[in-house]
Amino acid sequence: MSKAHLYVLAAVLTALGLGIFIYKVYVLNLPLSPRTRSEVWNVEASISFTAKGGPVKLSMFVPTSTRGYGLVDEHFISSGYGLVTVMENGNRRATWSIRNASGKQSLYYRAGLVRVRTKAPLLETERPKIEAPELNEAALQAAKALIAEIQAKSADTPTMVAELIKRLNRPEPDENVKLLLGPQPTLKKKVQVAVNVLLVADIPARMVSGVRLESEKYEFPQKAPWLRWLEVHHKKQWISFDPLRGKSPVPDDWLRWWRGPEPLVHQEGGDKLRVVMSVSPRIEEGVVSAVRRGEISEPVLLRFSLFSLPVRTQAVYRVLLLVPVGALLLVFLRNMIGIRTFGTFMPVLIGLSFRETGLLWGIVLFSALVALGLGVRFYLEHLKLLVVPRLAAVLTVVVLLMAAFSLLTHLLGLPMGLSVALFPMVILTMTVERMSVVWEERGSTEALISGVGSLITAALAFLVMNVKLVEHLVFVFPELLLVILAITLLMGRYTGYRLADLYRFRALAKS
Repeated sequence: MSKAHLYVLAAVLTALGLGIFIYKVYVLNLPLSPRTRSEVWNVEASISFTAKGGPVKLSMFVPTSTRGYGLVDEHFISSGYGLVTVMENGNRRATWSIRNASGKQSLYYRAGLVRVRTKAPLLETERPKIEAPELNEAALQAAKALIAEIQAKSADTPTMVAELIKRLNRPEPDENVKLLLGPQPTLKKKVQVAVNVLLVADIPARMVSGVRLESEKYEFPQKAPWLRWLEVHHKKQWISFDPLRGKSPVPDDWLRWWRGPEPLVHQEGGDKLRVVMSVSPRIEEGVVSAVRRGEISEPVLLRFSLFSLPVRTQAVYRVLLLVPVGALLLVFLRNMIGIRTFGTFMPVLIGLSFRETGLLWGIVLFSALVALGLGVRFYLEHLKLLVVPRLAAVLTVVVLLMAAFSLLTHLLGLPMGLSVALFPMVILTMTVERMSVVWEERGSTEALISGVGSLITAALAFLVMNVKLVEHLVFVFPELLLVILAITLLMGRYTGYRLADLYRFRALAKS
C-alpha cells in the first residue's frame, strides 16, 4: 500500500470522525464537558375542589412540545379517577372523571420541559378557515372603521397588527376602540378584540395563553398571571405578537399552554375550584438533557448511539472505549519514544485495573504478584514441563496469590487489597511467562528494563484513561475513535529513529 493511499484513508477517517463530532456538539447540543449542567423547568398544577356527591368531570388544558421547549416527562396523579388526553384544535386537553365522589378532591399534574433548538417554522399549505366573530352591529361597524384606519397606515399584515396593538393600548383610545374594549379592559379582553378585528379583516388570528418560565408560584383564578399574546397567520406560518408592545416574536421564555379564548379548567359536578400553579427550574446533567431533546426531535445519530443501550451495557462500554486511547499512548511510547514493554496491550489492561485499585496501590500489587509469580515460574522450569501445562500451572499459582493477597489485606484492615481480584489474571500469567523467557534468553537486565517499561506505560495509560474528560468524550463521542485510528495508522508507517535511539547511539554522535 502506498503512502498516498494511507494518507487519504487517514484523512477520510479524520474528516468522518470530526464531522460527526461537530454535528453532535452544535446540532444535538451534546456537552463537551462531563460537568456541564442543563436547566429543566418543572411546571406543576395542583387542583382542588369540593365534589357534590355524584359524577365528576374535570378537564384542563396541558402543554405540548413547542418550537422552543420540549416536553420530556409528565405525571398525572389522580387516585380513583379515570384519565383521558386528547388533541382538540391544536390544544391538548386532559380529562379526569369519576362515577361518584364527595367532599374535598385533589388532582395533580406535573411536567418537565427543556429548551430545544428552534426549528424552521412549519409552513401550512392551506390557509386556515376563518369563522366570523360574534359581534353586534355596533361592534362590527366599529371594527370595520378601525380596520380602514389602520390599513391606511400599514404596508402589510405585520405592520397592520403592530398598528392595531398600538391603537388598543393608547392611554386615550378613540371612540371605536372604546366601544370594542368596553369599560376597564383586561389584557385578555384586548387580545380577544385584536383577534376579532383581524378576523373581520379576513386575516386568520387567534389568542394564545401561556406562562413565563421563571421561578413563580401563583393561584388560579384569583392571582393567575397568565400571559396572553396574539398569533397571526402570514405567509403560510403563524407569527406571534406581544399584545402590549407589538413586538414579534414574543420572548423565548414564554411557554405556550393553549390557544383560544376558552378557560384553562372546565368542571362539572363540583364547586370551590382552586388551581395552584408553580414553575421552578432544576439542574440535571447536560448529556441527559441533550438525549431528551433528541428523543423529541428523533435524530438518527441518537437512535443509533450508545445511549440507546441498557444502562449496565453502557457502563461496560464506558471502560472498553478507553482501551483504544491507552493503545494510542502505547504505540507512541513504543514506536516514537522507544520504551520496551512485555506484550502489546498488556500495559493498557494493567492500566485499566489501576482505575479500581489506585495508582500507587496498583503498582505495589502488580510488582509483588509478578515477582512471586516469576519465582514460581523459575521453580517450574526445573520440572521440565511442556508449555501449555506450565502456563496452566502459572495461572493457578497467580490466582492463588491473588486470593492470598486479598485475604491478607482484609485481615490487616486494608480494603483496597480486595481490588486485586480485578487484575487481569491471564495478562499477569503471560507477563510472568514472557519475563522469565527474556530473563533466560537475554539476561536479567533486559527483563527488568522491559518490566519497568511495562509498569511505566501502564501508569501513564492509567493517568490518561482516568481523566473524566477523556472518559466523557470517548463515550459521548465514540466517533473520535476514528481520529485515533487515523493517528495510529500514520504512526504505524513511521520508520525513523526513536527518542531512545539518541541515547543508544550517542557514541556515534560524538565521533
